[in-house]
Amino acid sequence: MGSINVKCLMLVLLCQLLCFAISFDGAVGVRINNKDQLMRWSSTVSQQAPAAASAIAPVAPAPGSATGGTCKNRVEIFGYPCEEHTVTTDDGYILSIQRIPNGQYSGSNTGGNKTPVLLQHGLMMDGITWLLNSPDESLGYILADNGYDVWIANSRGTIYSLGHTSLSAADPEYWNWSWDELTAYDLPATFEYVYNQTGQQQLHYVGHSLGTLIALTALCQGNLLNMLKSAALLGPIAYMDQVNSPLARSAADSFIADAIYWLGLDQFDPNGEAVHNFLTKLCKEPSLVNCFDLMTSFTGPNCCLNSSAVEVFLDHEPQSTATKNMVHLSQMIRRGTVTEYDYDDALENMKHYGQSSPPAYNISSIPSDVPLFFGYGGQDKLADVKDVEHLLQSIQPHDDDKLTLHYLADYSHADLVMAVNAKQALYDPILAFFNLHS
Repeated sequence: MGSINVKCLMLVLLCQLLCFAISFDGAVGVRINNKDQLMRWSSTVSQQAPAAASAIAPVAPAPGSATGGTCKNRVEIFGYPCEEHTVTTDDGYILSIQRIPNGQYSGSNTGGNKTPVLLQHGLMMDGITWLLNSPDESLGYILADNGYDVWIANSRGTIYSLGHTSLSAADPEYWNWSWDELTAYDLPATFEYVYNQTGQQQLHYVGHSLGTLIALTALCQGNLLNMLKSAALLGPIAYMDQVNSPLARSAADSFIADAIYWLGLDQFDPNGEAVHNFLTKLCKEPSLVNCFDLMTSFTGPNCCLNSSAVEVFLDHEPQSTATKNMVHLSQMIRRGTVTEYDYDDALENMKHYGQSSPPAYNISSIPSDVPLFFGYGGQDKLADVKDVEHLLQSIQPHDDDKLTLHYLADYSHADLVMAVNAKQALYDPILAFFNLHS
């Protein structure tokens, strides 16, 4: 990491979910502690900083087009076959999916009867998550080389999943979603597509961070079960009240994401001009945050990243998400609950849910015979060990032979998908888990 220049460090800073929120706090110099104050503050700021209240949505390139795509940019260059697919959700979002049907230099472009594995990235990331390191260090390639039919998901809002049947990504309504919609629409649509494309074979699933939350909430509602062989959950997110990241905690407690949403910034674009301006001001306040150590401040001290992986990361990430999604996650950090999005208005909640408060996801209702692998790190400030333990308690009793816990004392959040030693430390155990539940 020492060789990365200040510009790269700024980009690392941009990739973090709530850095923009913290920058609002630093730039404006206030702390938001309740909804009334939030409304007054957001009204003032919207007059003073109109540039922050709008975002220019990128035009979605077609997967595999001349602009490149994941297959061309990151898979085929290493000699792997790769296919670009799209799937349309029930609410009209057109998602990009990549398929690596065989291992390196296999010479065949079909997965045959191989067992499919679906890989789901986390927040502010896309499918490149699973391909950041060299082929012998990245899970996507490793699975293909070990005989799996690999499918890589890309959630709505990411660069190759900006399509919609009736909306443009420039429309505010396009960004009117949180992870509730990823649970209800994106994940089921992707599962069903892969399931049907592979001759209705059950899937193994790997999720990281937010990719674990949407799987857990889908499973607790009884969804996906008929299509699922097993699920490996890395940096599992559900209960978040013990989040130990100073940045995420401060932003959530200060209602900063809520303020951004009130300002009308429906798309959270971490590469936009408004973000850059606020971050520049933020980094001039050394007492607030050390911009040279922001990844550690946000995720925890990652033990095993190298500069080459970070450079690939910076070439492709961070990705946009919905500001409403950020608000939803902030609600979870403040309250320690796993519920649907709270509109903070009894009438609005009644309109959407038929009750004055948002319905809870009953994590304890996940069937005890679903094979689950939990991979988590002792240094992770986002998927804090105490929160993971709360999650594990909530799914008990679970069949002993269906539950695998894999704790890595020196790992933090990014290590789980970017560490150079992850093959031996984490991915080989995942392969053993899959083999056990084939």
